[in-house]
Amino acid sequence: MKQVSIEEVETDLSGYLQQAQKDSVIITREGVAVGILIGLEDPEDWWEELLLHNPKFLSRVAQARKDLREGKGVTIEEIGAKYDNS
Repeated sequence: MKQVSIEEVETDLSGYLQQAQKDSVIITREGVAVGILIGLEDPEDWWEELLLHNPKFLSRVAQARKDLREGKGVTIEEIGAKYDNS
């Protein structure tokens, strides 16, 4: 993972975006990390990155995992039976 100053990124954003496709780039201001460039393997993956940083989504995932641990989950077979139209 490479670290670069925000000034360097401002002068060559295109180059650092290309580099981020291979490895994340940490952006620093006065030596302190302030951001990260993450390349996407597939242009359609941007929404997945947004979800992974969305507090509401993360909260729902945490609640679903808690429910499963407490035996409140629903199996795939139960879902299939509920929506089976045959």
